[in-house]
Amino acid sequence: METNPLQEEHNHVISISEINSNHLASMYQKIAEPPRLLSNAAGKPSCSIFRVPQSLLEINGKSYQPHIVSIGPFHRGEPHLRMIEEHKWRYLGSLLSRTEPQGLTLGSLLSRTEPQGLTLQHYLKSIEPMEARARECYSETIHLSSDEFVELMVLDGCFLIELFRKYGRVVQFERDDPLVNMLWIIPFMVRDFLRLENQIPYFILEHLYDLITTSEDRQDSVKSLSFLALNFFNNHMNRPDEVIARLHYLTGKHLLDLLRSSVIPVDHVEPGQTTPSHIIHCVSKLRRAGIKLNPPKEYESFLAIKFKRGVIEMPKITIDDFMSSFLLNCVAYEQCHKSCSKHMTTYATLLDYLVNTYKDVEYLADRDIIENCFGNDEEVAQFINNLGKDVAFDNDRCYLSKMFGEVHKYYGDSWHVYWASFKYTYFDTPWSFISAFAALVLLILTLLQTLYSLLSYYHP
Repeated sequence: METNPLQEEHNHVISISEINSNHLASMYQKIAEPPRLLSNAAGKPSCSIFRVPQSLLEINGKSYQPHIVSIGPFHRGEPHLRMIEEHKWRYLGSLLSRTEPQGLTLGSLLSRTEPQGLTLQHYLKSIEPMEARARECYSETIHLSSDEFVELMVLDGCFLIELFRKYGRVVQFERDDPLVNMLWIIPFMVRDFLRLENQIPYFILEHLYDLITTSEDRQDSVKSLSFLALNFFNNHMNRPDEVIARLHYLTGKHLLDLLRSSVIPVDHVEPGQTTPSHIIHCVSKLRRAGIKLNPPKEYESFLAIKFKRGVIEMPKITIDDFMSSFLLNCVAYEQCHKSCSKHMTTYATLLDYLVNTYKDVEYLADRDIIENCFGNDEEVAQFINNLGKDVAFDNDRCYLSKMFGEVHKYYGDSWHVYWASFKYTYFDTPWSFISAFAALVLLILTLLQTLYSLLSYYHP
């Protein structure tokens, strides 16, 4: 008797009792739990503070980790950051000594009577309504209680504002303040304030700043929070004071985004549509094709790069500990944040295209495009190659896509390439010119000797 296959399939019944109920419950619990290490908020435009991707950490790990100060929750409580943590409380106390009402006591704080002035309680209460919005700015779940999170925002925010105001001479530093008198501390803090993982939302800073500053301060635009913050970082960027003054209106997602936005020229907008483009070759190959690289006479930012009649006009950039850290964290930020432009990623990719070896760095330094305060030329070349390594980038949708296309077209012109290659080979240095000239003279003499021998043979 033949068995119906469909009947066999229907007779195959799975017994639920065979499945371990505890294991089943555990699986359902995992399904119900939202992701923590990369939360659902990480995909929203509101999320702007991320853990650096592991692929980038493996290449430049130390450049993303704070060295002496923790800002925000990601590195809170780490032992090597404890020294500055103690000074945060000192700076908060210094701030409260100016904003709290005179003669304030614990009894008056607990009473229902509102004292005239800003107390610590005022700062905490003002941040509480912003807690949920601030938590959504982080790419992973923050395991802090509500009180701890609000305390962190107030402590770190007030520390940054107090430091910026003291540095901008709005408020006087204490005479023996070690953060200023020990010269090594400020440069480390400047770099730590720009680590992607070491941020608090900028709207928290703006809110606290509005609470702290008096109405007289706010009437003066150069005393804006953005101006004070950019002025603090400018000691390591050396931009003219008038440039910083023009940027007082800027805002950002956090301090890293603020400084990043300040170096993007206003008229540099990424194309809305795809522009067919190509990669460009390294400096050595471009030179053989007759393409030169020169710094422009005037420029607004190191991102303002142009190509005119066979010359790439590339503004000067100083490669040092500050700029290397800034560039790396900006690229990491642009890789993670879906809504921001990719200007720094484009610039990093351009540098990676141009530099293959230390000789390319040497040429750019000779052309006054790179100022090397980082190490030898080999170390700068390695840094630049790591800067563009494992980075997602779209050549056709970047602010330099048109320039990439123009350089590629010029490079492909055979006449330019042949003539430039000839000049590069024989006239690049005085010795090569002398050798070429000597070879030409020898060739002429050989031809004359041959001609003389022929004439002597036919007309003895």
